Amino acid sequence: MSDARVGLTVTHRRYVPYSHAHYAGNLVDGAYSLGLFGDVATEVCIRSDGDEGLFASYSDVQFCAPVRAGDLLEITAEVLAVGTRSRTIGFRAVVVGRGRPETSASAADILEDPIVATTATGVVVVPART
Repeated sequence: MSDARVGLTVTHRRYVPYSHAHYAGNLVDGAYSLGLFGDVATEVCIRSDGDEGLFASYSDVQFCAPVRAGDLLEITAEVLAVGTRSRTIGFRAVVVGRGRPETSASAADILEDPIVATTATGVVVVPART
């Protein structure tokens, strides 16, 4: 029997402010994407179960490309599996726009070819249905 929640997809967009840059080249740390995954997972839980849920674990976290201050990220979560209280979710953080500080302080472009920056699989838990 399949569960209608499998395949539920939620997408957020977030601008990465320059105040979040930690490293040379205006790079932000990898934990930045993981925090955004937590935000989108919260909406998944609310939509699927009427509760914010709690993160239990991450697996297979892949940092595929850098995230920089000035980036416009698209963060997507898709429910892959539904257990009694657990939800396995696939995550992607994709750079869809990028600042161009070499041109001017406020220059930016939407990328013709978005860049997959971070992927992961995570498990959230929600209260048992009554």
